Amino acid sequence: MYISKLFEMNNTINQRVDNLRKFLVKEGLDAYIFPSTDPHNGEYIPDYWKTREWISGFNGSAGTAVVTTQQAALWTDSRYFLAAEAQLNGTPFQLMKERLPETPSITEWLTLQLNNGGRVGFDSRVNSFATIEEWKKELAIKDIELIPSSDPTVDLWTGRPEIPRNPIEVQPLDFSGESVTEKLSRLRKIMKAEHAEMLVMTALDEIAWTLNLRGTDIHCNPVFVSYLLLTNQDATLFIYKEKVSPDIARSLADIGIKIADYEDIYAYLEVSKNRSIMMDLSSANYALYQAIPATSDIINRKSPVALMKALKNPTEIAGFHQVMIRDGIALVQFLKWLKPAVATGLETEVSIDRKLTELRSRQPLYRDISFDTIAGYAAHGAIVHYEATEETDIPLKPEGLLLLDSGAQYQDGTTDITRTIALGPTTPEQKRDYTLVLKGHIALSRAKFPEGTTGTQLDICARYAMWQEGINYLHGTGHGVGSYLNVHEGPHQIRMNHVPTPLCAGMTVTDEPGIYRAGAYGVRIENTLLVVPFKETEFGSFLQFEPLTLCPIDKEPILWDLLDATEIDWLNQYHQTVYDRLAPFLEEEERIWLKEQTAPYPNKK
Repeated sequence: MYISKLFEMNNTINQRVDNLRKFLVKEGLDAYIFPSTDPHNGEYIPDYWKTREWISGFNGSAGTAVVTTQQAALWTDSRYFLAAEAQLNGTPFQLMKERLPETPSITEWLTLQLNNGGRVGFDSRVNSFATIEEWKKELAIKDIELIPSSDPTVDLWTGRPEIPRNPIEVQPLDFSGESVTEKLSRLRKIMKAEHAEMLVMTALDEIAWTLNLRGTDIHCNPVFVSYLLLTNQDATLFIYKEKVSPDIARSLADIGIKIADYEDIYAYLEVSKNRSIMMDLSSANYALYQAIPATSDIINRKSPVALMKALKNPTEIAGFHQVMIRDGIALVQFLKWLKPAVATGLETEVSIDRKLTELRSRQPLYRDISFDTIAGYAAHGAIVHYEATEETDIPLKPEGLLLLDSGAQYQDGTTDITRTIALGPTTPEQKRDYTLVLKGHIALSRAKFPEGTTGTQLDICARYAMWQEGINYLHGTGHGVGSYLNVHEGPHQIRMNHVPTPLCAGMTVTDEPGIYRAGAYGVRIENTLLVVPFKETEFGSFLQFEPLTLCPIDKEPILWDLLDATEIDWLNQYHQTVYDRLAPFLEEEERIWLKEQTAPYPNKK
């Protein structure tokens, strides 16, 4: 059945590529670029804009497809190498593994494929200005031209989903902790300092945060399709009007926010002559830039909202603490159930995903999962962003490792956690890798660092132990987490490549090192952390991490001789915290189980 469906899908992709090539000939183009983004430069996007997935069949959240009249290729990062290789098999697309020395960039590849004077089409509404300008310079070497063109999928994509028009809802002050008026006041002070008369906001999570509104337009992400323009006197929300209830419209009007049709933003900008307009050209789509009159002055700077949103206020921090208790209860109930259930021989990757979601859904203020669960057993655990489907689902056995990466959206916070669980006997190699990952996780979680430190500077903490064994992982180590918003939040990150935003008190960030053995198993351990003050010394202010996630770390696969006394002490203290905070809310049998799972290991003398 699976082979039959795969063959059918490959035939569909081949036909789509053939039809696209006819479009290229008709439009006088030599190639067309399909990014993974929407007009708001989102990582996760509405189905309507999933044109890259439509043309290639690859469904990961990151990637770019390029089709010429003769060739086709798809670029994606290390999280998706294994998944993309499987999904592209049998299609015209060649997999391009990003950030590997032998992999050409998109523009390098195009200069090899096209003759001088070639023409490459792109949709100006789903490609950022900064990306297009960079590509233009790189393609100029062979006089290859980038052409804003019509979207071929408008005619070629039969049964294309509609742009979502789901109703929006208010995120109450009890959860947001700051009024819309206060947020707009802060933004206007920044605008004044930058001599900006207008601020163009395009990122959906930034708009939702600023207006204390949430939506359901994107799977797992409580945001809504819109733009927001802020001036010194008022603001305009560009949105499909049927999404806004009369009560919300009145509330927005009371604080000087008008409602306009979503598509009208381009016309609005076209008449904004002689204005100083602040916008982030690294994320704003190319069509927005084109709409601004030449007489206006564009102030190109990173969106001020990103950092404001990343610094959680006391109400949001309190929400995270509360939500981790409720999420922890569901996780304890799940983990207590898991191994006996696996022993029956009736559980699969898909069935345990459903079980965990069902347990979370019983908790107060639960809204949704925060991303599609990664339940990767055995070899599937090595696929970093694996998602079990009916076609790939496999039964779990009481042996080996299960990698379970999951999270939930609650109205007072968002969760993201990974646990690798020994379902039965494990090999010495599995235990060694598990322990190396645990050492990295602990080292980062224990880090103390001066204000101004970036995540790039701390990334080595998570990798050092495995580097000593010649082992590495290619994905980032940590990302911010939203407050009932996107599970991936910037502008800060912890990763090897340079991210300039320093870590500041009030930021959330994940700690998730991993080791992946292709075709065998994967290991990842992840907590969500909060950056908090550590101490003031003559050398300045120092920060540290507070683990927010409350869930036992499986002790079964640990090689204790590889942990030093400090690491064992950290694990014992973390487990004591987990027990102390969760036990009052558990049933007697659950408390007994958790007591055993969090029992301290005898420390080394």
